[in-house]
Amino acid sequence: MKKVLCVWLFIVSCLLFLVWGGFRIYKSYDFNIGAGGHLKRAADANTVELATKEMEIAISYIESKNLTSGYTSIFIKTPDEDLGFWYTNLKSSLAELKSVNASASQLEKTNLLIKLRETLLDNGESTSITCPEGISIYPYNLLCFIWGWASYIFAFISFVWMLF
Repeated sequence: MKKVLCVWLFIVSCLLFLVWGGFRIYKSYDFNIGAGGHLKRAADANTVELATKEMEIAISYIESKNLTSGYTSIFIKTPDEDLGFWYTNLKSSLAELKSVNASASQLEKTNLLIKLRETLLDNGESTSITCPEGISIYPYNLLCFIWGWASYIFAFISFVWMLF
């Protein structure tokens, strides 16, 4: 009886862990399609008009998902996980893009696009969009943390019990 219970607990825990992984993957793709990809396209844009269009799409998604304030961290609120600063920075960049008039020189437009690119991208080992870690699952960060660890721990414990 104990072995059967352990096997079922192990199977259920593994399934919950796989569903957790699938949820994380889905939310990551959803964020990349709605905002991340458009922010990358805005950073890569060669014209102010194109960058403005892409920024508007990304900010619209961000506002619709209420990613405008709060922290993505669970335990310690660090500045790099502050949604309010990130959102305000994006809105400021969009306002700058919209303030460029038609009579602006090509140099001014190019400088603005370079500034936008530096704002939107992080350059490390690889180039990536600047955004708070865990933003794709916000506001479910704590739930995902508990779900992932609990399913992993229950799977491990039930596996060990099956062996004895």
